[in-house]
Amino acid sequence: MPGKIMSTRRSFLQQTAAVTAGFAGLRLFTQQGRALASALTQGTHIRFGTLTQDPQGVLDLPAGFSYRVISKLGERMDDGLFVPGKHDGMAAFEGPDGMTLLVRNHETTGNVGRLGPFGWGNELLDKVERSKAYDRGFGRTPCVGGTTTLVYDTRRQELVRHYLSLACTERNCAGGPTPWGSWITCEETIQRANDFYEQDHGYNFEVPASADITLAEPVPLKAMGRFNHEAVAVDPESGAVYQTEDRQDGAIYRFLPNEPRNLKAGGKLQALAIREHPHCDTRNWSSIPAELQDGGAGEAAIAFSTANRFEIEPGTVFDIDWIDLDNVEAPEDDLRYRAFDAGAARFARGEGMWYGHESVYFACTTGGKNGKGQVWRYVPSRFEATPDEQRFPARLELFIEPNDETLLQHADNLCIAPWGDVIACEDGAPINHILGITPEGGVYPIARNSLNGSEFAGSCFSPDGSTLFVNMQGAGITLAITGPWQG
Repeated sequence: MPGKIMSTRRSFLQQTAAVTAGFAGLRLFTQQGRALASALTQGTHIRFGTLTQDPQGVLDLPAGFSYRVISKLGERMDDGLFVPGKHDGMAAFEGPDGMTLLVRNHETTGNVGRLGPFGWGNELLDKVERSKAYDRGFGRTPCVGGTTTLVYDTRRQELVRHYLSLACTERNCAGGPTPWGSWITCEETIQRANDFYEQDHGYNFEVPASADITLAEPVPLKAMGRFNHEAVAVDPESGAVYQTEDRQDGAIYRFLPNEPRNLKAGGKLQALAIREHPHCDTRNWSSIPAELQDGGAGEAAIAFSTANRFEIEPGTVFDIDWIDLDNVEAPEDDLRYRAFDAGAARFARGEGMWYGHESVYFACTTGGKNGKGQVWRYVPSRFEATPDEQRFPARLELFIEPNDETLLQHADNLCIAPWGDVIACEDGAPINHILGITPEGGVYPIARNSLNGSEFAGSCFSPDGSTLFVNMQGAGITLAITGPWQG
C-alpha cells in the first residue's frame, strides 16, 4: 500500500531532513498511545514550559510570555467603520518602515449589523463606494463579511491603524498569503442570489496587503471554483494554488493560473487523486465518528461507504495525480461529487493549509479513526504543473493522526513558525489550545483559551519573528503574543 519516499524537487530532502526525521518520531508516538504521548508533552519536549494561568482569565501562556489584545469587535476603525466580528484566517506581511501588515478574515454571515462593519442597522453602508462592495443586498441586507487590515508596529507593540479592506462578501473563513504580497480570502458558503443576496457566493477574492486605507476590488475568482472554500496555499515556484474544502466529504483542489501572479486571468481547476487508489476515502473512518452522529453527520453519512476506504497509517506516502474539472462554478454544489466519481480522493473537512519546508501542509479536522483530525503533507513534484509531473509525481503523506485526544484535537488553522515547527490551532476541543509540533516529534502547548470555548484561528508570525498573532473567534479579539520564541 505505501509508496516510497524518493528525492523530490530542489533538494527537498537535504533542506528538510531534520524536520522529516522529527515527524517520523511524531508518527511513532501518535501510534503508541497515551502514556508515551504524556511523557513527551509533559517532559523535556515542552519547548517553552508549562502554561501559567492568566490572572485576567483570557489567555494562558508559558512563563516569560505575554499578550496584548490589539483589536476587538465593535471598535471604531480609522476609516470610520467598525471592527467586524468572528475573526478567522489571517496572514502577516512586511510593511513599510518596519511595520507588519495583518490581513484578517471575518466569518460573518447574513446582514447581522452588530457583527458587521456598518453599524447595528448597517447605517454606514453608504460610506463604501458601490463598486467596492460585492453584495450590498439591494441596499437593505448587505453582506457583512470581508477582510480588515491592521498596521502593527512590533517594536512598540502597538496598533498603528486598521480599516476595512474587502467589503460585503459572505462568511470569509480562511485563505492564504501569496508570494507577491496579497491575501486570498475564501468564502465558506454556497449561498445563491435570491431576494436578499444580489450575488452568488462561494468564491475566492484577492486582497492586496497595504498600509494605506483602501478597499480591494471585489472581483470573484470564479475559475478557482465555487464550493465551501476554507484555505489556500501557493507554491512560489510553480505558481500552483492549492485549496481545501470544508466538507465532511470534500476534495483537495489545485488551481493553475493562465498568467503567473494574475489569478483574475482564469486558469484550470483540478482535484487531487491518489494514483494507487482511485476514489480513495482518506478519512480512516470505520464508521461515522460518534461526535458526528448527533446532528453533525449530514453529508458525512451520505458519503460514507466502506467500499473505498482502507486504513492509512501515519507515514504512508502516495503518488499523486490531478484530475481536470469542468463546470467549476457548480450551481448544484456537486463539484466534490463529480471529482470523486472521476477518481479523486475524499477528505474529512479540509481546513487549515500552509506552505512551508517546500511542502503544503493541510489539516482535515474530523479525519482519523476517532474523528479527532489529521494533518497531511503534500510535496510538489520537481516538475509541478508541467507534463513531466506524470513521470515524477508529487507525493502525499499522512503526517499525523492524533487519535489520542490528549495530543491534539481538531486541528484547524496551521502556520509554520520561524524556527520550523508546525503551529496548529484547535477548533472543537473542550478547551482549545495553540500547539506546536517539533522536528523531534514533541507536541507542546503555546497557549490555552481560558476565556471561553472559542476556537483559535489565524495564527501567523510577524516577518521579524517577534510576534505571534492569533484570533479568538468567539470573543471577537485579535491578540499579539510575545516572548522568548527562539529560546
